[in-house]
Amino acid sequence: MRYRHPMTATPLDEAGARVSRLALAIIVPGMVGFAGLVVLVRRRRLAAMDLANTLRLQALRHPALERALAAVSWFGFPPQSRLLPPTAIATLWLGHFRLEAAMQLLAWGSALISTLVKSFMRRPRPVAGTDLRVVAAKLGGSSFPSGHVLTYVGTYGWLAIMASLLIRPALPRRLAVATLVTIIAGVGPSRIYLGHHWPTDVAASYLLGSSYLAALVVLYRKLKSRGSRR
Repeated sequence: MRYRHPMTATPLDEAGARVSRLALAIIVPGMVGFAGLVVLVRRRRLAAMDLANTLRLQALRHPALERALAAVSWFGFPPQSRLLPPTAIATLWLGHFRLEAAMQLLAWGSALISTLVKSFMRRPRPVAGTDLRVVAAKLGGSSFPSGHVLTYVGTYGWLAIMASLLIRPALPRRLAVATLVTIIAGVGPSRIYLGHHWPTDVAASYLLGSSYLAALVVLYRKLKSRGSRR
């Protein structure tokens, strides 16, 4: 598969400037929404809504759906969760995309952000009951936010951006981006469906993760712009 250098493929033109403006427009609303959920969850204002929405999603029983959602969550469990991100970083580095590799490392930092927020929130995870189903898995830490979702948005979100910039042939590029976006979109429902997180855990992770990813986009463009002027 052929690759292209992002500076030649995406010059700092008006289209690129629109990307930065869009990223900036995501950061503030995302952080405000995340902060709002933190307050409401700590005050236990959303427990009834979380339970109702979880039961509603879990009522959709179909073997194919269950297998698909379990497969989406698979990427976020060790050992694969500890092997796939470094593999992406190493691939970019060995391909001489050094800044892109460094940014991919920062994107993987979303996992650390998740750990820090969890240590502050300490929200109990869902517990199996008469109606609520929890699929057995090795889980730890607080339920809020969803570590899977936050890490996926950061790590695989950045990888999708890199795929869109670096892969030259149109078909492989579109397939790579579509696959990554599908995984990111599907991991949130999967965490609720499997009973590992509440819906507000997932929503908070999408908000915080999107803000973090958007901030990385802004930083990346600034660094690229500075490098192009040298």
